[in-house]
Amino acid sequence: MPDIIQEFNDYRSKMNEKLLADNNKIVKRIFNLDTNAYAEGALDVKTKELLGLVASTVLRCDDCVKYHLETSYKEGVSKEEMMEAMGIATLVGGTIVIPHLRRAYEFWEALEESGK
Repeated sequence: MPDIIQEFNDYRSKMNEKLLADNNKIVKRIFNLDTNAYAEGALDVKTKELLGLVASTVLRCDDCVKYHLETSYKEGVSKEEMMEAMGIATLVGGTIVIPHLRRAYEFWEALEESGK
């Protein structure tokens, strides 16, 4: 099986560099806003990442789901916490998010196997 984590991160990094090198003020500000929104505040980073995971699942953005899964994993989210959040996302998003739930579960397993 290809390393789905490395492939995702390599592609994301490469394309983010290209987007930011284009020097579009709006894109740069959105990236900055996104980074700052997930910083420690009244809510801790772990909680914010789980919120991002739920929203990304409901909006059906696989790249966003993978990003928030990996960051959540690094922040110490347990599999049980992740699955509880994904349960909420599936409830809110409906059965149409089940394919995203499957891919999220597969990505989480890859994170656990890699220990990253």
